[in-house]
Amino acid sequence: MTETREIRLKRLGMRSIRRGIKEMDIILSRFAEAELGGMDAAGLDRYEALLDENDQDLYQWVTGQMGAPEAHADLVARIRRLINA
Repeated sequence: MTETREIRLKRLGMRSIRRGIKEMDIILSRFAEAELGGMDAAGLDRYEALLDENDQDLYQWVTGQMGAPEAHADLVARIRRLINA
């Protein structure tokens, strides 16, 4: 069975809210609410791959404590801009 876009957005939104650490819950839920609806399928694929990463790594990437891997660098930069706005 194929997942509809609406269901995928809801699933990714939930994955953004229910992370391992509260800081990432807040950061990713804000990003998901602001950005997911405007992403195409490829963008959602990239975001889903980012969600598969470890929370401690994600936190270091979005706070600039550590550089993000090239595969996630653009998306992490978008998240960073949102949280710094």
